[in-house]
Amino acid sequence: MHDVVIVGSGPTGLMLAGELRLAGVVDAVVLERRESQELAGSRGGGIHARTLELLDQRGIVDRFLAEGKTMNTATFGNTPLDLSALPTRHPYTLALFQNHIERLLLQWVEELGVQVRRGVEVTGVQEDDGGVDVRLAAVGPVRARYVVGTDGGRSAVRRSAGIAMVGPDATRSSLIAEVKVAGEPVQHGKVDARGIHGLYPMGDGTVRVVVTEAVLGPATEPTLADLRQALTEVFGTDFGVHSPTWLSRFTDATRQAESYRKGRVLLAGDAAHVHSPTGGLGIGLGVQDAVNLGWKLGQVVRGGSGGELLDTYHAERHAAGERALKYNMAQSLFQKADPRQEALRDLLGDVLRVEGAGEPIAALVTGLDVAYDLGPGHPLLGRRMPDLDITTTAGPVRVFGLLHQAEPVLLDFGGQEVGADLSSGRVRHVQATYDGAWQLPVLGAVPAPTAVLVRPDGYAAWVGEGSADGLAEALETWC
Repeated sequence: MHDVVIVGSGPTGLMLAGELRLAGVVDAVVLERRESQELAGSRGGGIHARTLELLDQRGIVDRFLAEGKTMNTATFGNTPLDLSALPTRHPYTLALFQNHIERLLLQWVEELGVQVRRGVEVTGVQEDDGGVDVRLAAVGPVRARYVVGTDGGRSAVRRSAGIAMVGPDATRSSLIAEVKVAGEPVQHGKVDARGIHGLYPMGDGTVRVVVTEAVLGPATEPTLADLRQALTEVFGTDFGVHSPTWLSRFTDATRQAESYRKGRVLLAGDAAHVHSPTGGLGIGLGVQDAVNLGWKLGQVVRGGSGGELLDTYHAERHAAGERALKYNMAQSLFQKADPRQEALRDLLGDVLRVEGAGEPIAALVTGLDVAYDLGPGHPLLGRRMPDLDITTTAGPVRVFGLLHQAEPVLLDFGGQEVGADLSSGRVRHVQATYDGAWQLPVLGAVPAPTAVLVRPDGYAAWVGEGSADGLAEALETWC
């Protein structure tokens, strides 16, 4: 019996596999239906600041930065949001298509020794008191102590576990494709009462096409004839599209799993939340799910924590996902030429152009504003630990450099022992000095703490303000 089976090797599944390995879970296996990591087409693209920080925490962000293109603005409605002022080492969005993101993550997990079984189709799961049977299409079941569905919006794991998806139904659908066209590829763009439409040359003779359909399309795979018809209706020509490498349909349906956990079955990424690709949040949300879950599931599997720790995964990530989905729905309102919606968009633009007014939305889009509810206390509690340049007894170091092995770290800025029993060795105790400002997204400057317990996912689990009050309880809960 495996400790953990991960179903799906997209960005979420690969990130989770790496996190589990760092957490000391050796017997975790990824089951993937595809015969290789290759994708048909480049798919979605874009990683926002907090996701880049998570990759930085694991020491692999430079691999992604070397292959992508940074952009220091995002857009809400028709108003650009300046990301460059956000207090992070990565105040930008990285444009990088999913096929490259998956390739780089696979390289990382292979270096860690993660096992990926390919050509394996999972049809469902069945839990009992001792574990979970993972049913496969061609052979007998695989058994695991825990199963995580990272198998996309049509998740077989979620459906067979009986976890409902709730949220608004689709009101419109769009076709997206990568195709060849007759003649020289030329960029075209248009917004009308149907929605957004465009053709974007990708530099290799291939054109990415997005076109909104006249009526809500069926829940079936579209055809090249469907694409030609939609293009002709919008542009008066189908541009001679042919030889598609990728053709798909997406909608503005926005749904979220009622629970991210049901016993020994957990969900992450698109298996837990589906939405339109507006805003480019999908990959980042999944990676953030994985980093939140990985160390917790690792501690439970290794016996360091009870199963109740997994309940905090749902509590934290469901709330964060719900907020991101609300942004996604709001943004999608502006993706058609409706006079009433344009009036609202323009009024919002007037507000967002006021100095500083756009920062809350910029922080939301980038994921830097996520605040887990860990109770009252210092403003840093439950928020991401800033990547400070600190000085330790071993010399200068970045805080994120202390998180490469996904271990909890107790940063002691008081110059003396904080009084907690760290004899178990599960927490790295680092005495440090830092004389700069403590700057948090949206909140601005906050008082300097005397100590911080940083979880493996980079969030502050306890913040000292001149004493060790509450530290023992925080260590018991999280470590």
